Formats: sequence, C-alpha cells, structure tokens
Amino acid sequence: MSEDLRTVGNPGSDDFRLDAYPFYLLNRAASRYNMKLEAQLRRIGVDIPTWRALMVLGDREPLAIGQVARSAAINLSTMMRIVERMAKAGLVETGTSETDGRVTEIRMTPEGRAKLAEARGVAAPLYEKIIGGFSASDFSRMLELLGRLYDNLD
Repeated sequence: MSEDLRTVGNPGSDDFRLDAYPFYLLNRAASRYNMKLEAQLRRIGVDIPTWRALMVLGDREPLAIGQVARSAAINLSTMMRIVERMAKAGLVETGTSETDGRVTEIRMTPEGRAKLAEARGVAAPLYEKIIGGFSASDFSRMLELLGRLYDNLD
C-alpha cells in the first residue's frame, strides 16, 4: 500500500513535504511553462497577458472585460490596461454591451485573430513537447483532476 500523500501535503502538518503540496507543484509547472512560452511569444511581439486575453476571446466573443479577466486569471484593473494596450495595437475593439449599457465588451479585430493564429502556431510546439509521454487517458485524467481542484476552491 502506498503512502497517503494528502497528509504530508497539508501545510499544517508537522510532516509537511513541499513535494507533496499540489499548489507548489502547479505553480512551479505554470511558472516554468510561462517562462518558456514567453520567450517564444516575445518573438512575435506578444506577452503572456495578451496571449491569455486572445485565447479567451478566441474561445468566445464578444465578452465583458470582467469575464475576460476572470477567465484569464488576471485582476480587472490590470485587464483594463491590457485591453487598452491591445486596442491601441489594433488587436481588439471595445464597445458597450447591447444588453447592459454599463458593461464594456471586447471583440477581436481581424488583426487580433491573425495575431492569435500566429501565437497559437508559436505555442503549439511547446504544447506538443509538454504533453509528450502522456497517454490520452493520462491527459484526460489530468484535466479532470485539475477541474476538480478548481471546483473545490468554490
């Protein structure tokens, strides 16, 4: 029988082990990924926050700035500055929601869609490298477990 790592992964445990703390491991993996991705994206003039916003909008648009911020895991005031920068670069347009005049929505421009396609092309080889060695079932299971972790934070 294997050791129950949930106990030693609890930061309140006297036997706490960093290598069993899932949030340390998630943060470490995400930071390393962002570092490698940023180096690739920089070549095409895209930073990580812009990449996140474009990816969210590429999934569905138009979206309220607040929704893009939540989905991209960026605080709202920072997202507003990112959107201003993206609008100046011609990647997005903003406008008032047709259903709620208090809400500002974001939509990609044709230039934004082209930049998203370029960025996806740059990110794809890194993605392929990262998932190498994962079986289809391992990958599906990882996504399921990450979803459960996220849901448990509610």
